[in-house]
Amino acid sequence: MKKRHRPQKQSIKERIRNFDEVSHGLTEQDAIEEAKRCLQCKKPLCVAGCPVEIDIPAFIKKIAEKDYDAAIKIIKEKNVLPGICGRVCPQETQCEGVCILGKKSEPVAIGLLERFAADMEKEKQIPEIKEKKATPVAVIGSGPAGLTCASELAKHSYPVTIFESLHLPGGVLTYGIPEFRLPKKIVEEEIEFVKKLGVEIITDTVIGKTLTVDDLRNMGYKAIFIGVGAGLPSFMGIPGENLLGVYSANEFLTRINLMKAYKFPESDTPVNVGKRVAVIGGGNVALDAARCALRLGAKVGVLYRRTENEMPARKEEYENAKEEGIEFHFLTLPIRFIGDENGYLKGIEVQKMQLAEPDESGRRKPVPVPGSETIMDFETAIVAIGQRPNPLLTSTMPELKLGRLGIIVVDPETCQTNISDIFAGGDITTGAATVISAMGAGKKAAHSIMKYLETIQKT
Repeated sequence: MKKRHRPQKQSIKERIRNFDEVSHGLTEQDAIEEAKRCLQCKKPLCVAGCPVEIDIPAFIKKIAEKDYDAAIKIIKEKNVLPGICGRVCPQETQCEGVCILGKKSEPVAIGLLERFAADMEKEKQIPEIKEKKATPVAVIGSGPAGLTCASELAKHSYPVTIFESLHLPGGVLTYGIPEFRLPKKIVEEEIEFVKKLGVEIITDTVIGKTLTVDDLRNMGYKAIFIGVGAGLPSFMGIPGENLLGVYSANEFLTRINLMKAYKFPESDTPVNVGKRVAVIGGGNVALDAARCALRLGAKVGVLYRRTENEMPARKEEYENAKEEGIEFHFLTLPIRFIGDENGYLKGIEVQKMQLAEPDESGRRKPVPVPGSETIMDFETAIVAIGQRPNPLLTSTMPELKLGRLGIIVVDPETCQTNISDIFAGGDITTGAATVISAMGAGKKAAHSIMKYLETIQKT
């Protein structure tokens, strides 16, 4: 049985000092051979494993036949952001995780093949859009949920306007994920495709401040989708978090990605990370922050209170981080940030942890090891332990039903809130999750919005 093909990468020596994309993807020949590994199952589990239900065997078959135009057309029937998804989706836990080939060998490299098809597309294929309907829809937020919802509505002839609070669209795709993992050129190209579907994007507009939801209704929008993500950082609540040199991952990555801090000395907003950086957390955001700090010249240690087996980060990103020389301190919990006489961070007091016996959920909770406290020297700390919804918008809508930590409560089948013309999806309804799960919610919401608009037109 043929082995899975691996992408070409920048050499480690080169990539740790630049922000260029690490993975170069598959060569054309490797992509064709990888596509031929697909068993073309009659009942493909991979399709059910995809939150946007791409016909995976069909597009892979077209790659094997060298019909790349047909491959991308099949993908874009379900997903308008294939270049993004091919790079950042956690395929190992979704489509590839249920690939039949993975039971006896390695699963088909579905993500790499999706990326290949997207990168091979020279002329962006715009589907034929029928005459616009007369019922406009507003989308709040231009991240993966908002872009997907808007594009799905546009493909069905609905006029859609996206309102974005920042000066560039893309949400977490633009301000959160580093260039070396997701080049901004790819994000810009795929957002441009969404615009060509007829979607209008208005930036620098904070719904809840610049305009209210009632303003949108008065402007004629008959339905509103909220896809603003979960952009408010969580902190640990330990002494010293206000010291200079302690960042949230949100601020650090936004300055790196959106404000181009990595382009030193040209950048107007450089980030001085010093010689030793600690990143606290074990998810993709933590590894993104760690690998950015490394490229800025620091020695980086990741502090995670569980073990390697419990890390939620993608396996590929963890392997890349280890290759690049990032240190991992497992079963390690910060309990205090220590400052110098000028209020700058100089060290972190940590405590060793151990995993207790599994609880009722089957998860082993980390518990402190008595007397194991020690101090580690760090000049910068980046806290990456999760995000929660920003209440800026929801605080202006007292009638909107909210759940734990301020997430918006929706019907899981329709993404409709307790307010009939308001729908929501993505991290604002779930807490921090994946790009593709947000896209799945945006797509589901779009179809629910269409049904809702058809209903109110009949009354």
